[in-house]
Amino acid sequence: MHVKSETSRIRPYVVCAVLRDVTFDEARYNSFIDLQDRLHQNICRRRTLVAIGTHDLDTIEGPFTYEALPPSEINFVPLKQTRKFAANELMEFYQSDQKLKKFLHIIEGSPVFPVIYDQNRTVLSLPPIINGAHSAITLKTKNVFIECTATDLTKANIVLNTMVTMFSVYCKEKFQVEPVKVIYPDGKSYSCPDLSVYHMDVPLSYITRIVGVSLPEKEVASLLYRMQLEAKLSISGDETVNFTVSVPPTRSDILHPCDVAEDVAIAYGYNEVPKTKPSSLKPCSLNQLSDLIRMEIAMVGFTEVLTWILCSYKENFTMLNRKDDKATAVINGNPRSADFEVVRTSLMPGILKTVAHNKDHPKPIKIFEVGDVVLLDESKDVGATNRRHIAALYCGANSGFELIHGLVDRIMEVTGTPFVSPGDDVGYYIKSADEPEFLPGRQASIIYKGKQIGTFGIVHPEVLQNFDIPDPCSFVELNMEIFL
Repeated sequence: MHVKSETSRIRPYVVCAVLRDVTFDEARYNSFIDLQDRLHQNICRRRTLVAIGTHDLDTIEGPFTYEALPPSEINFVPLKQTRKFAANELMEFYQSDQKLKKFLHIIEGSPVFPVIYDQNRTVLSLPPIINGAHSAITLKTKNVFIECTATDLTKANIVLNTMVTMFSVYCKEKFQVEPVKVIYPDGKSYSCPDLSVYHMDVPLSYITRIVGVSLPEKEVASLLYRMQLEAKLSISGDETVNFTVSVPPTRSDILHPCDVAEDVAIAYGYNEVPKTKPSSLKPCSLNQLSDLIRMEIAMVGFTEVLTWILCSYKENFTMLNRKDDKATAVINGNPRSADFEVVRTSLMPGILKTVAHNKDHPKPIKIFEVGDVVLLDESKDVGATNRRHIAALYCGANSGFELIHGLVDRIMEVTGTPFVSPGDDVGYYIKSADEPEFLPGRQASIIYKGKQIGTFGIVHPEVLQNFDIPDPCSFVELNMEIFL
């Protein structure tokens, strides 16, 4: 395989290999294609890092060249088609193809496209989009030529090794792979695939410390053998017991001694490792309080829900009759979806959406959530701060305002906060509120030590209509962090 210098402008690397005398049946063929698809999706990062091409070697002739040419100069019959296309035509043609259109952006707009030719200028592939029809693999294919073009050479070698080690078992001479010499423009050449085993020294003490179980040397070696890793025991001058672990090309995930320790733990069985609590572990007081309040509200008969911390801008403001003051909400700069435009400033949108999606559920619906909201805060280095809130909602034939009021009193009681007269800083009291998401005259603010910590009331009919909820609801939300 000769690599031309122009490829450095778009996909600079290529690695190749040959499998001889392969016997395909339908199951093996489907597995071969499925492996390529799975590699493309994960380690190849949807073909952006690596693209795999497989060809019937008997229909083409080496040596091969890997080039980068203007799209209009590349003409061939693509896979599953019957006529020739120029490469720039293919970009338009595949815009309507549900599978291939998601890869077009990788090279679209580039002045040159990567292309692989054989000795007779037959196009093997236009990576990372499509292979040529001329060299397509069938059930009758005996000799397979594999090429992987890439922007990341390390990933390309891993992908090629995975392909050949898994499917060389179907060769007449099992596990035999024919190398291909890749010659770069600077004259340097490399033979691939590189199927050499590399060695890693791992102390036994490190493995047992990570796993959390004291294991004898022979058992550790046996467990590693079960995980396809050969381990030889050695003792250094200071009496330290070490393993020299041989990592085969099939285990590209072994990068560090901690990966070896993880394999020991997997082979030993996570469920067999005794559970211990680290002496340095101290539970967060806010999480402890959250768990205690969850338990109390659940015992009152409410069911906990867990909703997204991201919501749409409309749900956080317009649908709650609120206005954006530009100083409260954290806005996503580049949201993937319209449903995740804003980091929620209230638990209300998520709970109302939960009711909306379960409006056919038998009434009453009594749900609550304990979770974080995020508010802009210039005093923080990240410009925002988390606040732990608790919210609950009652939805039924009537508003259930008195039940939500009772729940507020119960939360205050279990946190040791007494009800006091207005102006007293020892406990809490309530006063009339005027929030747009609640019905006027049927809402109240919760005041604790002179500060408003929450609001409860009957949800405004317009808000219920915005969320497509036909039944009356009452809702409460308050800041839990004031109890610490």
